[in-house]
Amino acid sequence: MLTITQALVDQIVAHARKDHPDEACGVVAGPAGSDRPERFIPMLNAAMSPTFYEFDSGDLLKLYREMDDRDEEPVVIYHSHTATEAYPSRTDISYANEPGAHYVLVSTADTDDAGPFQFRSFRIVEGVVTEEQVEIVEAY
Repeated sequence: MLTITQALVDQIVAHARKDHPDEACGVVAGPAGSDRPERFIPMLNAAMSPTFYEFDSGDLLKLYREMDDRDEEPVVIYHSHTATEAYPSRTDISYANEPGAHYVLVSTADTDDAGPFQFRSFRIVEGVVTEEQVEIVEAY
């Protein structure tokens, strides 16, 4: 289960809406070993595409060095889907290389008549996708 604050959910959704029609992407870092997302880090989608996202390799290297210096790890790796439901694509699954991370997808397409976006979380380990419950809290 992913436990995340309403403030972080709001930041992720706002980033997805801001970058629409391109996919948005980013990381929420947290203390190593805590499984607690704390620090919102929006990233640039280097692909600048409505159907694909890619972290800039230089930005990603800088981010991992910064997280290492702060004794943090990527707790949430998020991106948006602009025209499809919030479910990992084959490409998303093939690029998922953080088995401990929560992969959050936000859809900015109204694909299920449930409103303007979907916010879902998955674990992706060795190509196996498992949806998990999301608990949104005011504070930890």
